[in-house]
Amino acid sequence: MEPTSNPVLRVNPASPADALAYFSAQLAFRTDVSDVHAALEAGDPGFTLIDSRGRAAWDQGRVPGAVHLPTDEIAARAADLVDAAEPVVVYCWGPGCNGAYRAAVEFAKLGYQVKEMIGGMEYWIREGLPVATDAGTERRDADPLTVPVGGVSCAC
Repeated sequence: MEPTSNPVLRVNPASPADALAYFSAQLAFRTDVSDVHAALEAGDPGFTLIDSRGRAAWDQGRVPGAVHLPTDEIAARAADLVDAAEPVVVYCWGPGCNGAYRAAVEFAKLGYQVKEMIGGMEYWIREGLPVATDAGTERRDADPLTVPVGGVSCAC
């Protein structure tokens, strides 16, 4: 490829083989809020969903059915709360926060299979999915700038 002023193509795209390896690996490490929601709605999702945020964040709102296990407590409490034979999906605030990464590291150190729920609580809320508090569960309208609304699906 010849040099270009196009900022997207200033660095050549990866080879198809490298792209396949990279994106396939991403799917092994990450899932999204829509897929987590669909799995939870189907009944037994086959994983334990972990909210790795602190108490104040948990109290403010969480994914229904999530287990509260702040990152700093994973090493001491995971064995009592989470079945090591089942994969773990971790989340924190959102894409601007690396708390889910730190939680994933802690679970991996303990021998758990682990994935990150990309988007975290922020995108869970932005997609209009249910949020639980001690007072009950509520569902807000989806943010039309971040998710298809009105019955439309991205169908990805």
